[in-house]
Amino acid sequence: MITKVNPYGHISLTNDYFSGLVEQAAKQCYGIAAMGQAPAESVVRSALRTGSLPPKGVTVTQEAGKLVIALHIKVGFGLNISTITQSITDEVELATGLKVARIDVYVDDVIAD
Repeated sequence: MITKVNPYGHISLTNDYFSGLVEQAAKQCYGIAAMGQAPAESVVRSALRTGSLPPKGVTVTQEAGKLVIALHIKVGFGLNISTITQSITDEVELATGLKVARIDVYVDDVIAD
């Protein structure tokens, strides 16, 4: 759960919300063929720590008040990853008002056309 503090109180946003937001933003980007899946070790570690399985392909954490996004994707050949990260950053910051520190992109597969 990620919490944002403003003059009116605390706003808590679940990891499911962020994961869904990032996944939808990523799917709208040209060249992303599918969402990937984090390695099994990472999935098990997350499940033991949080008590639930992480959403497919997206993990969002908070570091020093900013968001850190790990994104596992399958892409088409020739994709410009920096464009994808900028689009996702803009979408998340606009929707939440929280700053994105970084997006770690893991390309799980390259799909030939």
